[in-house]
Amino acid sequence: MYLDHAATTPISGPALAALTSELSRSGNPSSLHGSGRRARAVVEQSRETLAAAAGAHPSEVIFTSGGTEADNLALKGLFWSRRDADPVRKRILVSSVEHAAVQDTAAWLEKHEGAEVVWLPVDDDGVLRLDALAAELNGDRSSTGAGADSVALISVMWANNEVGSIAPIAEIVALAAEYGIPVHSDAVQAFGSVPVDFSASGLAAMSISAHKIGGPVGIGALLLGRAVKLVPVQHGGGQERDVRSGTLDTASIAAFAAAAADVVGHLPEESGRLAALRDALISGVRAAVPDAVLRGVDPALRPEGRLPGNAHFTFPGCEGDSLLFLLDMAGIESSTGSACTAGVPRPSHVLLAMGITEEAARGAQRFSLGHTSTPTDVEQCVAVLPQAYARAKQAGMASHVSSIETAGSKSRNAGTAHAPVSAPLSQSGVGK
Repeated sequence: MYLDHAATTPISGPALAALTSELSRSGNPSSLHGSGRRARAVVEQSRETLAAAAGAHPSEVIFTSGGTEADNLALKGLFWSRRDADPVRKRILVSSVEHAAVQDTAAWLEKHEGAEVVWLPVDDDGVLRLDALAAELNGDRSSTGAGADSVALISVMWANNEVGSIAPIAEIVALAAEYGIPVHSDAVQAFGSVPVDFSASGLAAMSISAHKIGGPVGIGALLLGRAVKLVPVQHGGGQERDVRSGTLDTASIAAFAAAAADVVGHLPEESGRLAALRDALISGVRAAVPDAVLRGVDPALRPEGRLPGNAHFTFPGCEGDSLLFLLDMAGIESSTGSACTAGVPRPSHVLLAMGITEEAARGAQRFSLGHTSTPTDVEQCVAVLPQAYARAKQAGMASHVSSIETAGSKSRNAGTAHAPVSAPLSQSGVGK
């Protein structure tokens, strides 16, 4: 029972057909002979299809290797361009719940390029606080005393990859527009799950990825406004508007476009179907494990505020990775957060930013639904969850007691007093 569609979703029929068809052909889309021209025609037709699905002009579609590259290109390219035009513009305003592709890029710019990163707070549901953004744009109320004139760009994800909360993109763009500040949004989780219209959004740049919508891994796009200037991150043949160089992957691009057309063409009914499954899952988990706490926007209170396929819980008294492995043994595949942080021994930065304690955050589990999900998946998950949770909780308590006893033994041997020591932090598991 695959409940990890937020990490990657199985390839769709239309995408697979387009991919295999193009893989059987050859031709570099930059070549001038017949095979090259044929490949170029496929690329440009796919560009038009993807643009229509995302509400963009075809010239605004810059193909990349995925969402991570698109995020890097947006943040670095916008920062360098804006700073070069006005050296005072060194601040980057970033929400505190961003994916690592944005978070780590901003941190790199701060360490190596002299950027000043401001991490914007979120509320208890993981939604950006607009008052905090407004304060940073107003020099009299900002955390540093600097105002909008010092801001190079703003980056806020459209929908959070862990807890599924949807950001107020329209309001964020409206605030930034008052000062002429470009806004980038990582829409990797949102595109294909909720209505996304790049042109109507007013964003300067937006990142999307194929493997979240039924396309192949290794292809994505940065939607970039026609008037927006970027400094390239990599250099070469200048294939994509002189912004992103590299030979274009015709087969993956065709599959990406096919997946996008398919998912957007069925968006209203599919999002409704997934929302119903999500609500059934949330109700089932709450009934099966009363201690479980739903994190993110409660769809019963604000259905438009959460992704239709996302259900994220914390389970008190257990380690998220222990619960994950026990569920996996029972045939349920879930995750503890973001696959890009797999193996990192720390609680989710998203949950911590929401004000959740480290102890509670360590019991996180994300269930995400997609185009292959069925009511049976939900029923089986709810059926095996109580026993899995009981075993994970027992293991967590044993680990906690063991760590305290070990610390106490060492302390007594050293002849000193000691404080309780918590169990090791979980190794979180789920990607861009």
